[in-house]
Amino acid sequence: MRNGGLGLALLSAVAFGGSGVAAKPLIEAGFDPLHVVWMRAAGAALVLLPVAVRHRRLPLQRPGLLIGFGLLGIAGVQGLYYVAISRIPVGVAILVEYLGPALLLGWVRFVQRRRVRRAAVVGVTLAVGGMCCVVRIWSGLAFAPVGLLLAFGAACCQVAYFVLADHGTQQPPGTEEDPDIEGDGAGGVPDPVAVIAHALLIGTASLTVVARPWDIAWTSLAHQVPFGDVDVPAILLVGWIVLVSTVVAYLTGVVAVRRLSPQIAAVVSCIEAVVGTVLAWFLLGEHLGTAQLVGGGLVLAGAFAAQTAMPSASVESARSVPPAVPGQRSPQDLTPRL
Repeated sequence: MRNGGLGLALLSAVAFGGSGVAAKPLIEAGFDPLHVVWMRAAGAALVLLPVAVRHRRLPLQRPGLLIGFGLLGIAGVQGLYYVAISRIPVGVAILVEYLGPALLLGWVRFVQRRRVRRAAVVGVTLAVGGMCCVVRIWSGLAFAPVGLLLAFGAACCQVAYFVLADHGTQQPPGTEEDPDIEGDGAGGVPDPVAVIAHALLIGTASLTVVARPWDIAWTSLAHQVPFGDVDVPAILLVGWIVLVSTVVAYLTGVVAVRRLSPQIAAVVSCIEAVVGTVLAWFLLGEHLGTAQLVGGGLVLAGAFAAQTAMPSASVESARSVPPAVPGQRSPQDLTPRL
C-alpha cells in the first residue's frame, strides 16, 4: 500500500513540476500568460465537470471554501506564477514559491498568536537565507524585481489557501448525511476531488474576466513552438498542462496522500521544485549558478523543516508541496499545486 502511494506521489510531483516548463515556451511564442492559465483551468474544469455535477450541492454547503480555493488556489496562485515565469526563470519562480512555509508560520505566530517549534524557526531561517542566494541579493537582485514580486505574490496567495484548507477539514453542522460532503471517510469532510472540480470552475470564471479568452489566437495552437532544441505543436503543450500537470497530478496526489504519512509526503513533495528546476535547465537552457543551486537546496531544506514542524493544531501545512488537495485530514498534507 505504502509503496503504491510513494509511486503515485512521485508521479504527482513530476507532473506538477513540469507545468512551468511546458507553459513558458507557449508564453515566449506569443501567448499571454493569463491565456495559458485560463486554458489550463478551463481544460481541467471540463475534464472534471462530471465530478462537479455529481457533487452539485457542494457549493451550497461550502460556498466560502470553494470561492476561496477558486480565487486564490487556482486563479491567484497559478495566474501570478505563470506571469512570473514570463519574466524570470522557471526554477527561480518555483523556489520563491517555497517561501510559503515561512509565510504561513508568520501567520501562525503573529496573527493566530500560536507558539511555533524551534525546528520551524530554523526552517524559516534556512528558507529565507537560501532565497537570498537564489536571487543573489548581494548583487542587487539577479532577476527582474517585478517577476520576483509576482512569484512572491503567488506564495502569499498560497498562505490564504492554507488557511482555507484548515476550514476545509472541518465538518459543517448538519452535513453528516450529505453525499456531497463525504469523500475520504472522514464523515462530513468535503470530497477533495469535488473541491478541486468546483474550484477550477470558479477559477476559470474569475480568470475569464481578466484573461479575456475570446482574444486568444486559437489558430496558433496548431503552430509549432520552440521547446528547447526542437519544435512541438502548441496544442501538445496545452494538452500536457491540462491533462498531466493538472488532472493527472491532482488525482494521483489525492490517492497518494491517503496512503503516506505527512512526513513521507513532505519529503516527496520537494521533488516538485527539483523536477521543475532540472527540466527548465535541460529543456529550456535556464541554467542556475552554484550559489543559486546551494540556495535552492537551503530553500527546500527550510520548507521541509518548516512544514514538518508545523503546530499540529494550527492551519494546514505549507508550500505547494506534498501532492495534496483540500479535504484531506492530515495537517501537513494540504498545499496548492502549480
